[in-house]
Amino acid sequence: MFSTSLNPQRINQSSLRSEIHDLQPQLVEWRRWLHQRPELAFNEHLSAEFITQKLQQWGIKHQTGIAETGIVAIVEGENPGKAIGIRADMDALPIFEENEIPYRSQHPGRMHACGHDGHVAIALGTVYYLSQHPEQFSGTVKFIFQPAEEGPGGAKPMIEAGVLENPAVDAIIGLHLWNNLPLGTVGVRSGPLMAATEFFRCHIQGKGGHGAMPHQTVDSILVAAQIVQALQTIVARNVNPLESAVVTVGELHAGKALNVIADSAHLSGTVRYFNPELGETIPKRIEQIIAGVCHSHGASYELDYQKLYPPVINHPAIAQLVRSVSENVVETPAGIVPECQTMGGEDMSFFLQEVPGCYFFLGGANLSQNLAYPHHHPRFNFDETALSIGVEIFVRCVEQFCS
Repeated sequence: MFSTSLNPQRINQSSLRSEIHDLQPQLVEWRRWLHQRPELAFNEHLSAEFITQKLQQWGIKHQTGIAETGIVAIVEGENPGKAIGIRADMDALPIFEENEIPYRSQHPGRMHACGHDGHVAIALGTVYYLSQHPEQFSGTVKFIFQPAEEGPGGAKPMIEAGVLENPAVDAIIGLHLWNNLPLGTVGVRSGPLMAATEFFRCHIQGKGGHGAMPHQTVDSILVAAQIVQALQTIVARNVNPLESAVVTVGELHAGKALNVIADSAHLSGTVRYFNPELGETIPKRIEQIIAGVCHSHGASYELDYQKLYPPVINHPAIAQLVRSVSENVVETPAGIVPECQTMGGEDMSFFLQEVPGCYFFLGGANLSQNLAYPHHHPRFNFDETALSIGVEIFVRCVEQFCS
């Protein structure tokens, strides 16, 4: 049983205006429709069509087909003023859903296991409410429905297509439904919130031979093992201990027989950090270590290093805007969680590199309803009560920023 009623113990009832409270059943309906039809990166055609139909129905100016499936909608206030962007990602994940719910995925092997269906529903609710109340704000609100957050990334191509221009966006906000926080809480902080996301793949070429005659070989497994161990010294000895970073080797493949020394090995991993300066230090040290270990054993290597997303870094003023608004929506002080950093990555970071902004977490876990599975889990789900809370926070941010 999944409740869609608001929880008075965690939310200030008076903070949710009646029209947004009344939107809750509609928000749930939109979210569940999207949940049943998950689509992968740059293939969010059904989702885009659904969003477009709503925008047309409400008479909202919009543009489609940006970065394949992206959409930008414009809602204008009663008077001229500043412009604020609101971003919502649309894509799902290649996961088989295990939830036994009426609205489970109808696309086998695909699932909204990260809450993006909720992000779209919240953004649509905000579009609808603001379009009905242009007198409550000045300026322009630009809604950015973005494809491919889960990879390879839709934010950058949307920016390159000019979504932050005409009119130029003065600030941008976005949220992530977050099952690491309970319903009725908001995770918001200035500065780094989420880490850079980078990947590396390395092919090590040695010389194979008989397992009983190692002196005739260059053992690629031994080389790979030493590289894996040595890579852990980067965070331990090259990163300031007051900062956070991760170098993880997640794959290591070599060999096919127990009495054969493998001639090659393949390893790959991920790098995470908050401080942008480490974006030069860590890749450089990874290659130095790989080159040094290979040279000492007479092996060769090929390294492919890819920078996917930079760190998500919130602007202090916009983070304070979100925090001050949220303090009037959820219970305080327990409802505001400032220390909510994660080594997960997000391509909202590209928007935040272009204009001042804030990305924040909206608690969606509810243990009493078994709605607390982690993101990217086949049983991920969240308490849908969070949907109307998200709309209220977005609307209040617009009203404050565009007043």
